[in-house]
Parts: sequence; C-alpha cells; structure tokens
Amino acid sequence: MSKTILCLWGILFTVNALSQNTADSFVQALKSKKTYAEQVKAYISYVDKVSLQNFDNALRFGKEGLLLAEKHADPIATGQLQRQIGEAHYFKGNYDEAANLFYKAIANLEKSDQKVPLATAYNALAKLYRKTRDLSRSMENYDKAMAIYRSLNDSSGMSAIYNESGVVFEYDGKYDKAAERYSASLHMDERRRDTMGICYALSNLAGVFTLQNKFGEAENYLLRTLFLRKQMNDSFALALNYSDLGNTYFLAKDLPKAKAYLDTGNTLADNMKYPELKGSNFDLLSQIAEKQGNYALALDLYKMKNGIRDSIFSIEKTKQIEELSTKYETEKKERKIGEQQNKIAIQNIGMAAAILLVLLGGWLGYTHYRRRLWRHEAKTQAELMRQQELATKAVMEAEEAERHRIATDLHDGVGQIMSAAKMNLSAYQHRVKFDTEEEKVSFDKIISLVDAGCKEVRSVSHNMMPNALVNNSLAAAIREFIDKLDHNSLKVHLFSEGFEESLRSDTETVLYRIIQECVNNVIKHSGANVLDISLIKEGDEISVTIEDNGKGFDMAENNYTEGIGLKNIRTRIEYLKGTVDFKSSPGRGTLVALHIPVASG
Repeated sequence: MSKTILCLWGILFTVNALSQNTADSFVQALKSKKTYAEQVKAYISYVDKVSLQNFDNALRFGKEGLLLAEKHADPIATGQLQRQIGEAHYFKGNYDEAANLFYKAIANLEKSDQKVPLATAYNALAKLYRKTRDLSRSMENYDKAMAIYRSLNDSSGMSAIYNESGVVFEYDGKYDKAAERYSASLHMDERRRDTMGICYALSNLAGVFTLQNKFGEAENYLLRTLFLRKQMNDSFALALNYSDLGNTYFLAKDLPKAKAYLDTGNTLADNMKYPELKGSNFDLLSQIAEKQGNYALALDLYKMKNGIRDSIFSIEKTKQIEELSTKYETEKKERKIGEQQNKIAIQNIGMAAAILLVLLGGWLGYTHYRRRLWRHEAKTQAELMRQQELATKAVMEAEEAERHRIATDLHDGVGQIMSAAKMNLSAYQHRVKFDTEEEKVSFDKIISLVDAGCKEVRSVSHNMMPNALVNNSLAAAIREFIDKLDHNSLKVHLFSEGFEESLRSDTETVLYRIIQECVNNVIKHSGANVLDISLIKEGDEISVTIEDNGKGFDMAENNYTEGIGLKNIRTRIEYLKGTVDFKSSPGRGTLVALHIPVASG
C-alpha cells in the first residue's frame, strides 16, 4: 500500500509540474503569434490539451480565448471555446453554467458549416443531460451527434458516441443494449488502434458486468484498462479507473481492496478538483466504514458526500438548465417562423406582381382591340378568349398555390405547435402528482382535446393538399379522399377505368377539385346515404358521373342552378374545354355528368 501511495504522489507531482510548465510555455508561445487566426487556434488547442488535466487552467485560458473570438465576431471559434469552458464547468460540478455555455455553443456552431465542432457540442450537452438523468433529451442530442459523424464517415466520432450513449441504456436498466454499444465502440477503436478509446470501452463494459454481478469479468477488464492508462499517464482516466475498481470490489465484498482503490482515486480527484468523483467515492467509503463498524467515520464521510452533492445538484440549478433548454427551443422555433414569414412575404409579392402583369396585359389587349377593331375583329376576339383562358388558369393556379401554402402552414406551423403542446402536456402528466381523480380526469380531457385538434389540423391540411395527387394517379387520389369519409353515414362506391397513365397535372387537379366539390355538396345538402362515382378514360375522352340517392332539387329554381358551387364547377369544366350536365328532381337524387377531352402534353 505504501508503494502505491508513493507512486501516486509521484504521478501527481509530475502532473502538477507539467501543468504549470505547460501553462508557462503556452503564454510564451502565445506572444509569438502575430495574427488573430494563429492566436485563437493556439487558445483552442491549449484548452483542449488541459481540459482533463487542470480545469482551472482550462477556464482561465478558455475565457481569454473566448473574449478574443467574440471581439473578432468569429462564431466557429466562439462556439468551440464556449463548449470547452462548459466542459470545465461540468467537471467542476457547475452544471447550470455548463448548460448555458453548451446551448450558446450550439447556437453559434449551427450557423457554420463546421460539422465536427457542432457534433462535439451536441455530445457535451447529451452528457450533461445524462448526468441529470434527463435520458430522453440526452439520447436526442447523442442521435444528432451520431448523424453528423455518420454523414462524415468519422469512425472516431461514431465510436465515442457509441461509448457515451451506452451509459444512457445502462441508466435505463437495458444492460444488453448498453453492452452492444460499448462492444461496437471497442471493435472500432481496436481497428484504429486507439488506446484511449479502447480503455473507455473496456471500462464501460466492466461497469455493465459489475451491475450484473459478474465481478470476475469486471475485474479483468478494469485491471487491463488500468495497465494501459498507467502507460498513457492519464490522471483523469486513472482517477475514474481507481474509483471503478473500488466500486467493483465493494460490491464483491472485498472491502480492503475497495477502500485502497477508492482512497487512491480520491487523491487524484482532489488534486484535479473533481468534486463529483470525490462525492461518489465518499459514498462508498462511508458504506465500507459502516460495514467495518466504524460508525463515526461512516457518518463523517456521509456528511462530506452530501455536502458535495448539495453543492452540485440543487433545485435552482436544475430549474436553470430546464429554462435554458426551453429558451433554446423557443429561439429555434422563432427563427423558423421568421424564415417562413419572409418566404410568405416573397411569395405574396410574386403573386401580386403576377396579377398586376395579367391586368396590365388585359388592359393592353383591350386598347389594342379598340384601335384595330374594324380590321382585326376576328383576331382580336381570339386574343380576348386566350387572355380569358390565361386569367382563368392564373386564378386556378393562384388558388391551388394558396391551398398549398395554407396546408403547409397548418401542417408545419399550427400542427407542429399543437404536437409540441401535446408532448409537453404528456411529459408534465408524468411529473405532476394529482391530488384527486377528478383533477387527473380533467387533465386527460385537456390532452384529448389537444390530440383531437392535431388530428383536425392534419385532416384539413391533407384535404387541401392531397399527397396522393402528387405521387399517384387521379383515381388513387380520389380513392384516398373517399377513404377518409364517414362510411357509416354515406356509403361511397367508386369505379375507375383507363387511368393507368397519368394525365396532365392541371387536368388532374381540376378534376380532383370538381369531384371534391360535388362530394362535399352531397354531404352538406343532399341527405343521401349512397353515392356512386364513375371515372372512365376511353380514347381521347374522360367521362365522370357522380350520382346520389338524396332528396334532389327542382332545377327550375335559380337558387339551386346559379349557386356559387355549381358556377365554380362550370368555370373549371370550361377551362378544360369540357361539358357538365346536371339532372335532378325532388326526392329522386342528383346526377352530375362530366365529359372532358384528354389534353396532350
């Protein structure tokens, strides 16, 4: 034991001496840097080098570098230094300050095309949420980091995320999943001969074995890791390794060995000013003292553990972390809304310009008509008809574009907000304790109403912008529309033939809207319970019939035949150079028959 202590103090003396020498060397080297790029690169490199050796130096020089990067309005360097300073705070137990810096780093790095620093920041935030046991948010950020590394085919980054994210499954009690991730990391690191990565993977696998009471396997992995880390002279990793060995021996009931390794790990943690690790070690040492009958020492150690834990985990700090998360998500949504509003404004300007051009063209055509009426009456009449057709087409296209815009805004804007509200209510339900059953029932009703709103928004947006019409044929789009109707109150029979090949997009859109309008009229006004729809394409002609068994109407009455809905149908059919016939009488239902020539191209 005395040899171990002498060896350990030798390591600590060397680490401290090297740390101070490195800081002095860095300050001297920095004076030789002439340009901003050289200076900020030096800061980032140095802070990264000492981040796991001397947290105070990392904070000191990290803040100096951050001031320099902010002065030069450099978002990439600013984000990297914010993440590094945040990690120093994390290891010192200042989780609220760490979270604040991680979110700022991500906001800066998301503006750049530098993917690896952004992935590193996501990983750091995920690790913090893992520490505070917010496992869902932790996994969300690990997934973001993994997606970046996979897109870059960065095996080193992927290995690190496998290692880090495995702990989330370990905390969740899913040991097999955790072991899969640690093993995947180990295989990658062995292929790359990455000793540090191999050590972390072995330590994590040992942790899973310890949780499953497989102490022999855990001991083998940890001793192998300890051998490698001593060769690397990595004081931070050694401190973790000694603590892991102490925990394993404690659970295996080998108390003398457990105490020896925990004391060694605490000495390293104290030198590095790593309070969280000391608190964890004090907890185990307190239990060892209790089992050995030394209750006074056990109580002292327990108080020391609680003092450290209370300084790290507090309600106020947890609240601040949650507020930072909410603020980040809100700012992100506001940016997206602002971008959408700018896009809509540009679209509206374009639409106004198009309408103005159409009106201007009409006015020019009209003045041209008046000047040359006596010579070109026939030609002018043809031009007028063409202008009217263009105007009709422009109106229809504008209508479809507006439907598309409103549907997109409903789906991406209101729909996303209501979905987020539902998720937040569901999460709140799991955290709150209801005093009465009535309160719980009322809360469930609120969630049901939000869910119904989500479904209604989704239904309206899909009706206004049918995906099937984009991806499939007209018949498939009609089928999808009909399938969404309430078949208990209205039975719909659809027959289609000859639509194996797609029609021109404007023809399909107009026909879809006409059939949609007819079906809606049947639902609103007819009182029918059976509706037959037939679509037949034969040669160069399309025939459509829509017949219901409703109450019908008297065609002699103008308020039926001159309604806005029927006028819209006639206007659309005329645009397609087709014809429409209505046949109805009171008590005998209604038949709508359409005949349209197939347009080429």
